[in-house]
Parts: sequence; C-alpha cells; structure tokens
Amino acid sequence: MVSKKDLRSIVILRYLTDEMLDKLIPVTELLIFEEGEVIFKEGNLADRFYMLKRGKILLEKRISDHVTVSLGAIKPGYSFGWSAVLDGGPFTSDAVSAETSEIFSIKREHIVPLLENDHHMGNVLTQRFLREVKSRLDRRTEQFLRSVKSHPDMDVLLE
Repeated sequence: MVSKKDLRSIVILRYLTDEMLDKLIPVTELLIFEEGEVIFKEGNLADRFYMLKRGKILLEKRISDHVTVSLGAIKPGYSFGWSAVLDGGPFTSDAVSAETSEIFSIKREHIVPLLENDHHMGNVLTQRFLREVKSRLDRRTEQFLRSVKSHPDMDVLLE
C-alpha cells in the first residue's frame, strides 16, 4: 500500500495537505517496470498519470525508423504522463524504463474527478504542473538554442 510518506517524496505532491493525500492514497497504484520496458508509446491514449518513486525513465520521440531523440530523463520524485490529467489526449512521446523502476500511477478516471471536486487540490496541482512545464520548456529552449548555435552553417551567419 502507498503511504503519505511515499506520496510526499513526489515533488508535485509536496504541497498537498494530509487530507488531500488521504484522497490520493486509495487510487494510487505502485507499478514496476524492468529495464527497457515501455511504459507508454506516443499516440497511446493518456489514461494514467505517473510519478517516479525509484529508477529512471527516458522520454523519447522517434523521428524515423532509425533515429530516436531523447527529450529528457525523469528522476525519482518527478512526474510524467501529464496528458492524462490535463486533457486525456494521446501521449506525445514514448516513456521507457532505463532501469528497474518503481512508479506510482493514478488512472485518469480517478484523478480528474478528485481535482474537479476539490478545487483547492486542483489549484495546487495545476500550479505545480505549470511550474514544471515552464521548467521543462526553459530547458528545451536552451538545448535548442545550443544546438542551433553549434551548427556549422551558423558561423557564417553570425559573422
């Protein structure tokens, strides 16, 4: 069984009250994925939200049959699969376990009603989602700019 202490180890949940965590405990499952196991694929229906307890998850996007781009790695304490909470649309990347990983998971059908019925909890989690989205967007923007600046053709343009 998942405990409050377990849930408090997840960054996005640290700001929830004990009462809010009590609502999440019965709907949170602990899943185990082995190294190389796919958690979800791009295009799959986003039916679960995930929070990494232990291990490492890679977010990847296949751009051809022979090329896969790493979008980032999820470390313990962080969440992924936000589409399940935000809009329920398809996942926009693949998530692969880079090593044996323990993951807390909440089905969309459970978390969305909790957030709709407890507006304070919904607001707290939405604020935390937005902070994490901004942080990831800032990181990816920096990666993109470094990539553009290091392109050999840029030297000519920057002179």
